Amino acid sequence: MKLPLVEEAISGGCMKNRWLLWSAFFLGGTLLLFMVCVGIATLLFGDRESLVAGEGVGLVELKGVIVDGQETIRQLRDLKKDKRVKAVVLRIESPGGVVGPSQEIFSEVKRVAKVKKVVVSMGSVAASGGYYVAAPATVIFANPGTITGSIGVLMKFSNIEGLMDKVGMKAFTLKTGKFKDSGSPVRTMSPEEREILQGVIDNTHAQFVRAVAEGRRLPVEEVSRIADGRILSGEQALALKLVDRLGTMQDAIEEAGRLGGIKGEPELIRPAKKKTPMFDLLAEGAAEHLGALSRAEKGLSLDYRMP
Repeated sequence: MKLPLVEEAISGGCMKNRWLLWSAFFLGGTLLLFMVCVGIATLLFGDRESLVAGEGVGLVELKGVIVDGQETIRQLRDLKKDKRVKAVVLRIESPGGVVGPSQEIFSEVKRVAKVKKVVVSMGSVAASGGYYVAAPATVIFANPGTITGSIGVLMKFSNIEGLMDKVGMKAFTLKTGKFKDSGSPVRTMSPEEREILQGVIDNTHAQFVRAVAEGRRLPVEEVSRIADGRILSGEQALALKLVDRLGTMQDAIEEAGRLGGIKGEPELIRPAKKKTPMFDLLAEGAAEHLGALSRAEKGLSLDYRMP
């Protein structure tokens, strides 16, 4: 009497096992198909330059305002160590940025240039800090209409004292020295503070001039005459010896290949991209945003940047 129940249970168990087996097969097949699609997409649309097996020219791109030079420095170092890379092209699309990071990238370009030829390709704009980092390169290319130059320093301040008086607000600051809150937006700057801050700007400007003179092998006096913050076109910069040639990015790549001893059109080799977890990207973005707000709050930022 119980046999039909046993058979029914066995049959149900087999059906369940079969369903689990087919589910696992389906999920495994879907995962495999997804991985194959990702691989094909990477081959078709990814950085094919990174797949180059032979010798080639390394490419680093510096874009936007310079606020942190660590990623650019990492890429330059990677290409310096890569034995396949016979020369490096640094493509610059930047109006400049903060002094410290600009100086750090300058130093790394200088180090790489001692080991491998570095060719700079200037895009639409490579001014102030964007020019600073290009100065130690072996050869600098600019388009005729590239905006470059702008050798100068900015330190911006805001003053909202009058606005606060209108709305009936008062600000009070506790400090350990009379110059600790120099540049405060809630009070008028004293002559002594202005003199001190101007001294900082003048010293940083002198560093810029010396760096350009060193990188371009020009007399300091010659660079000083044009280091008044003026912007220049690529043609004007060529006449003033701030760049070496007029040409496109492709011209720069071909020149780098020639300097590296590569025959024919050189293959491009890009440094491996930094793999950053999503949480880290969000944290970095928040940190940059807070940093910008902090600088705005203080009203203090020392920049090699176009106004």
